[in-house]
Amino acid sequence: MDIRDLRHLDGHAQADLVRTGQLTPRELVEAAIARIEAAQPEINAVPITCFERAIDEAEAAAARPEGNGSPLTAVPFLLKDLGPGCAGLEATAGSALLAGNVPQHDSTLALRFRAGGLRILGKTATAEFGVLPTTEPAHYGPTRNPRALDRSAGGSSGGAAAAVAAGLVPLAHANDAGGSIRIPASCCGVFGLKPTRARTPLGPDVGDLMNGLAAEHVVSRSVRDSAAALDLVAGPATGDPYWAPPVDGTFLDAVLAPAERPLRIAFTTRTGMTDLAPECVRAVTEAARLCAELGHEVVEDAPAIGIADVAAEFLTVWAAGVSSAVTAQAFVAGRKPDPGLLEPLTWWLYEQGQVISAAEYLLTITRLQRAGRSLAAFHDRYDVLLSAVTAEPAPVLGTFHLGSTQQQLDRAMAFAYETPLANLSGQPAMSVPLHTTADGIPVGVQFTGRFGEERTLLSLAAQLEAARPWA
Repeated sequence: MDIRDLRHLDGHAQADLVRTGQLTPRELVEAAIARIEAAQPEINAVPITCFERAIDEAEAAAARPEGNGSPLTAVPFLLKDLGPGCAGLEATAGSALLAGNVPQHDSTLALRFRAGGLRILGKTATAEFGVLPTTEPAHYGPTRNPRALDRSAGGSSGGAAAAVAAGLVPLAHANDAGGSIRIPASCCGVFGLKPTRARTPLGPDVGDLMNGLAAEHVVSRSVRDSAAALDLVAGPATGDPYWAPPVDGTFLDAVLAPAERPLRIAFTTRTGMTDLAPECVRAVTEAARLCAELGHEVVEDAPAIGIADVAAEFLTVWAAGVSSAVTAQAFVAGRKPDPGLLEPLTWWLYEQGQVISAAEYLLTITRLQRAGRSLAAFHDRYDVLLSAVTAEPAPVLGTFHLGSTQQQLDRAMAFAYETPLANLSGQPAMSVPLHTTADGIPVGVQFTGRFGEERTLLSLAAQLEAARPWA
C-alpha cells in the first residue's frame, strides 16, 4: 500500500487496511503524522500535537488484536482546540490568554472518541473562542484553505475542515454554535453535520453551552464516517441536564440503507443579512434539481422567521456566552480576562456580555424559543429545508478583521447567512459539498432536518454522495 494514497481514503477505508493486515496501527498513525508535518508550514491547521502519545497508543492497541468493533478503529483523528478537554494536551481556545493551559482530565467526548478506536494526534486551529466564521487567530496565525491558499478555511472549526480537506486525517472533531461545523465544511469542500441539540455530551465540565446553541461532532471526507462517529459519541452522559430523543437503529444504518420514501424538500435562496452571491444561489438551485432527479418532491418555500428577525437576540446570547467562556476558562487557567491578551472583537463581546442583565438574558431566551418553535413548525410540512450555508464562497484571508469591531461583527453575521437558525431551534443541519466555482472554490449547501432526525439527513446525504461523489 502506497501511504501517499492514504490522504484520499476515508476513515472506514483506512481502518480496513489495518483490519486486513495491510498496515499496522502504528504505520497508519505515522503516515498521518508525516502528512501533518509536511502540510503544517503551508496550511497551519494543526498547531498543537501529541504525536509520541498517539504512537504509543497505536502500539498498545496492536497488542489487543480483538479490537473494539468500531468501523473507525485505528483511524488518525484530531480534536479542535476549543471545547472537549484532553488530559495533558494544551487547550488555548485559539487565544494567547490561555497559552500553556493544560487540562488534567479528559472530557466525556474525548473519552468516547478514544473508546471508539480513534487515535488523537493533536488539536486543530480555531478562531479565538470560536467568535468568527474564519480561522485567523492572532495566537497562532491564519489557517489557509487547501483548495486555495489565499482563502479562508471558514470557522470557527477551520483547522479541522482544512486538515480533512488536505487529507491529513479522514475526519476531525468540530463544534457548532452558529455554523462552525457547516461554514468551514462548505469553504473547504468536506461534509459537516451539526447534530440535534444535546445529541452529543458536553460534560463533565459543562452541561449546556449558550442555552443549547452549541453541538459537538466532526467534519469528514465521507458521509459514512460522520455517521459512524456519531454512533460512537451520541447519547447522554450521567448528569446531563437534558438529551436528544433516542433513535431507532444506528446512524450508520441510515447511510447504508436506502431511504424508505421520497422526501418533501423545501428550498430557498432568500436574502439573509445581505444578498446571496450568484455562486451560492447556483449551488442551491443545482442541489434542488439534483434532489428532484433523485425522486424527491422539491418545492420553493422558506420559514417565516429569517435571520434578520432574530439577529439582535442571537447576538445577546452570543455575547453572554463568549463572556462566560472567557471568564470561566481564564479562571480555570489561573488568569484574568485581559484586553492585551484577547483580540479586539473577543474583548468587545466579553464586555458586552458583562453588562447584560439576568432579566434581559432570560427575556431574550424566551423570544428565541418562540422563534425556534416557528422554525420547527415549518417542518410539519417539509422533511428537509435546503438553503445556502454562507452568503458567498470562501473569502480572501484578512477580510474579517477589517474596520471596527462592529463592522467585523456585521461582516461575520452577513457571511454566516442563516446557519444560526438551526442552532436556535436545535435542529440537525448539514453542509454537503455539491458545488465548486469555476476557479475551484467549494460551495456547500445546507440541509436542515426535523429535531432528532439526523438519520433522515444522513440517508439523503448518502444518496447525494453516490450521485455526485466529492471525495
